[in-house]
Amino acid sequence: MASPDQTLEEFFPKYNPPIRAHKHTCVGLGMEVMKRLRVLEQDFPGLSRAMMLVSCDENIEDLADYASLPPQAFLIETEKDHVMLAINVRIEGRSGVFLSDLGYHVARVVTAMADRCYPHTGWFTQSDEPHCRKEFNYQVTLQSPGYVEWHERETRGAAVKERLSLIYVAKPYLSAVDVTEKRNLVWDLRSLLARNAKGHLTAGIYFPVKPRDQQFTMFFSSNSGKQRKKLKFETFLELQKIPDEVVDEVEQCNDQLKLRDGELLSMLKKLATIMADQEYMEEILAINAKVVELSMAGQ
Repeated sequence: MASPDQTLEEFFPKYNPPIRAHKHTCVGLGMEVMKRLRVLEQDFPGLSRAMMLVSCDENIEDLADYASLPPQAFLIETEKDHVMLAINVRIEGRSGVFLSDLGYHVARVVTAMADRCYPHTGWFTQSDEPHCRKEFNYQVTLQSPGYVEWHERETRGAAVKERLSLIYVAKPYLSAVDVTEKRNLVWDLRSLLARNAKGHLTAGIYFPVKPRDQQFTMFFSSNSGKQRKKLKFETFLELQKIPDEVVDEVEQCNDQLKLRDGELLSMLKKLATIMADQEYMEEILAINAKVVELSMAGQ
């Protein structure tokens, strides 16, 4: 937005996204957990060399077709829109992989054994909210041990929706910043979330990126229980005109996100200004659409 001499489409390919401390996407979280786990090297020699970031393609249409081809066959057509930490292991000759997925707030290290026997984790409940329960399962693909299948089952009332993603664990993923981090800059769903030690959501904001009818959902806990509010971005264009009740709710959410005083309100003001620039928003959505179209062509 600060480059009036070029469009976002011209600027985006040349931009090298930084990994900012305390402002992590899945890429930064993966790097952070690798850094912290290195303190275990003395007790577990070789751990540092064994750790690696691995790539994940979400929403796989055809498991057999995808897993049967080498990764280089998808150099252009895949999104590689998620990363996590992996450690390949052998337990008495049996192969498996440890997975740490902080990007999806999985509050455990998952074990996926190739033979799916102990200590294989199997299905577990990732989150269980009144309106939605999510269950995950990670298992090594039988057709190709270089891949781990990530199955997600989401239950809302009587409706059950399932999703399949594939994680490539045979080799480290070396393009996490210039591919995945960069791809996620134009993702059309944004969020800032806080979770407890078990991975349960406690507070945050999230919203779809749209050129019109722009609003976000804010949730937090109050004296009267959990609160979930839908607010329009235009409400935050002028700070002095924001209703006192809304300011109070934003401050409660701010505290539960463990942000500095007034940081969330300032952030929402900046977001409101950005979202009000319709030309800029259309450019972002156009780039995202091209990435999606390219990946769908490969499937």
